[in-house]
Amino acid sequence: MKDKIRKVVVVGGGTAGWMSAALLKRVLAGEIDVELVESEDIGIIGVGEATIPPIQLFNSVLGLDEAEFLRETKASIKLAIRFDNWRAEGDSYYHTFGAPGRSQAFCHFHHFWTRAQLAGHKTNLWEYDLNYLCAEANKFAKLQVNDQVWEMPYAYHFDASLYGQYLRRYSEKLGVVRTEGLIEQVKVDSESGFVTSLVLKNGGEVSGDFFIDCSGARGLLINQKLETGFEDWSHWLPCDRAMAVPSERFEKTLPYTRSIAHSAGWQWRIPLQHRNGNGLVYSSNYYSDDEAQAILMGNLESNAIAEPKIIPFRTGRVSKQWNRNVVAVGLSSGFLEPLESTSIHLIQSAVVRLLTLFPHAGVTPQLTDEYNRQSQFEYELIRDFIILHYHLNERDDSQFWRDVRNMDVPERITEKIDLFRSNGTLTKDDLDIFLEPSWLQVMLGQGVMPQDYHPLADTLSDAQLKEKLANTKKTKMQPMPEIPSHDEFLAMFGKAS
Repeated sequence: MKDKIRKVVVVGGGTAGWMSAALLKRVLAGEIDVELVESEDIGIIGVGEATIPPIQLFNSVLGLDEAEFLRETKASIKLAIRFDNWRAEGDSYYHTFGAPGRSQAFCHFHHFWTRAQLAGHKTNLWEYDLNYLCAEANKFAKLQVNDQVWEMPYAYHFDASLYGQYLRRYSEKLGVVRTEGLIEQVKVDSESGFVTSLVLKNGGEVSGDFFIDCSGARGLLINQKLETGFEDWSHWLPCDRAMAVPSERFEKTLPYTRSIAHSAGWQWRIPLQHRNGNGLVYSSNYYSDDEAQAILMGNLESNAIAEPKIIPFRTGRVSKQWNRNVVAVGLSSGFLEPLESTSIHLIQSAVVRLLTLFPHAGVTPQLTDEYNRQSQFEYELIRDFIILHYHLNERDDSQFWRDVRNMDVPERITEKIDLFRSNGTLTKDDLDIFLEPSWLQVMLGQGVMPQDYHPLADTLSDAQLKEKLANTKKTKMQPMPEIPSHDEFLAMFGKAS
């Protein structure tokens, strides 16, 4: 079926729906009409509150004012994730958005650090990372730098429901039409199988040329109507439930997420300006819901302000994210537990990919095949990075951690671990959102130490190597006295002009 796409219908609101509607209308304003159908009777998950740095590009393309965005979504800055108890109980490490030291052609900084470690000169790699230094000191500033050594990439923590409302107001100003209503029937063309319209409970009917399914895990179009199929990854990622609860804000707003491993899952702590987001991701094969609630509520660092909410999930993805004239975005396309804050990014990348491959003159197999190839690869890359955290654990205090350590993992993970352990080499796959410093920090944090290093690290004498490391640390520390606290930054930068 090839017909020019003139109207796109977004099914479902929330973060996925309004991010999709906003970006489509912003970029293709004069080419397409966008209508979003949602019902206030259907609840929104809305717990995806932590992001990764590409969200800045998304907001920038929309033309959002960052200070206004911070105010409207009660956002805070995110420099890193701190992992507690993952390698072993009592052990901690950071996965920051920065990079340690200063790399050079053909040889990343960590090779020089590795040479020093193997020679007995023990230092903490993270002390050469400005993101880590600011996270530990609870500081942040938007640094204008000409030298990458002082770059401090960041993302946000924000209230996902407020972000959805913010984007709704933005989208409606652009001309996105919002229709309130429960969908009772999905009509398809008898010959092509393409979706043609949605019949609402109130009797209304919404027609379109192209549909974006943001209906959540039920996948009203992609699963229920088109029966696309699902790839289950629970044999690699056995957690199948989350329990979420908000709590009172801390006196100081931390500029990082915390991921705290427990005996059969992990707990998130996400600091916002007005409250904290908390949750426990766990496996129902190892915890009952009552046990999970006791662990979550017993490990809050501030008073709960609502009752905990259980969110069942299945880890995996739909076999085709683009099927006929429907693209699944958000939970309808699949789910990967939010260990590395990728849920909102997968919404963003799905819509950006659709815009890149938008069917100008109509849907073609070439477009759908390429979209699905990229989507599958991106999901698998994120899946493997999450598996890495579990597989490399050294805990022996519960059956859960022994099981995930000893499970068979995708070959790509084993190859990456073996290559890094051999001589510190890291390679980047196309479409992998996690760059070499990310793999470096998680593997080192989980106890994988290179046994060798790049030969360029041997071009320095022992004295020169010590001097290089000392000077690098001194350089990284240089801006610290001038950087305000995180809360001071939020108060100064986020205030209305």
